[in-house]
Amino acid sequence: MKIMVMDGQGGRMGKSIVEHVKVNFPGDEILAIGTNSIATAAMLKAGADAGATGENPAIVGSRTADIIIGPMGIVIADSLLGEITPSMAVAIGQSQAKKILIPVNRCQHFVVGCAELPLGEYVKMVVEQIRLIKNGAC
Repeated sequence: MKIMVMDGQGGRMGKSIVEHVKVNFPGDEILAIGTNSIATAAMLKAGADAGATGENPAIVGSRTADIIIGPMGIVIADSLLGEITPSMAVAIGQSQAKKILIPVNRCQHFVVGCAELPLGEYVKMVVEQIRLIKNGAC
């Protein structure tokens, strides 16, 4: 299974996701897409199999990914302080991949009803959701 992890800014969330996905699903390919080189480097250091930076890699990666994981903002144009271009948001939104979006209530986007949890709790939920997808429950 090809799992695309996308993050921006410092890549802290993406790094944590890559570390946990790699441990729990070692046979799957993890593609790290950063909106900037710092985020990409953090995810590669965490163990991603491949990585690239910017708009075109996000668009191309979205075409072949089975699962796309990232903060909620990856499907909202101009989010992550402008790091998500409209083309990136459209490509991810239109991708046939299953999307696992982590609610990050800042930068003018809020998911009502979501609890504010530590990043580690969200990462555990990501791993469980991948497990459900791989078992055909979603």
